[in-house]
Amino acid sequence: MTYCVGVKVNAGLVFASDSRTNAGVDQVSTYSKMHVFERPGERVFVVLSAGNLATSQAVIHRLRREFKDPAGVGLGAVADVFEAAEHLGDVSYCVQKEHADALERSGVSAEASFIIGGEVAGAGHEICLVYPQGNYISATPETPYLQIGETKYGKPILDRIIAADTTLDDAARCALVSLDSTIRANISVGPPLDVAICVAGELRVSRRLSLAGDSPLYIGVQQGWNEGLKRAFLELPRFEWERGAA
Repeated sequence: MTYCVGVKVNAGLVFASDSRTNAGVDQVSTYSKMHVFERPGERVFVVLSAGNLATSQAVIHRLRREFKDPAGVGLGAVADVFEAAEHLGDVSYCVQKEHADALERSGVSAEASFIIGGEVAGAGHEICLVYPQGNYISATPETPYLQIGETKYGKPILDRIIAADTTLDDAARCALVSLDSTIRANISVGPPLDVAICVAGELRVSRRLSLAGDSPLYIGVQQGWNEGLKRAFLELPRFEWERGAA
């Protein structure tokens, strides 16, 4: 399992993902789930992946081969993020179909899901969630974030904080808290944590970092959030029967 989140605000996009993959508690490995496709000044895409690791790696390898092709195909030729999501869905579906029968006989799912976001010059910044079946949805003003993987534990903080006018730095901090909440609740999600920020109009990854579990920044976010929650809890209104207690 994994957990990835993409956030769209007016100022740009934030992407965050963990790096743990496992096939049981005794088969835990580290693989980055964040993949960048960038031609600065022309187009930038960030792809986050969850699900079958072989499927997601095959999809990313195919996208990279296309992106390097001087003929201009795949993500190098699409007009906007929506066309990019459609192409990613087609590639993912084809890869899954190639191996589905053999994997099904072994009781393994070939399914993978992706978040793709970025910007093409003149087209605006967007994020989309691509399902294993190849179809996709995009973020909306009402739901300005998209998640894949183990989504339930990190959702409440996103619902409370993220809005269209949230700053990119606050959105990135919120994504880290969302990841940390998931890590605390689910052993299949873990560091290093990857974060990327794309400022609207810059057409490149503006800022990127990878945080180990003992990173001072990550520890500071953990401690600040935990202490803040405890303070907020202790400041909640008292029950009527508590008010007269000595």
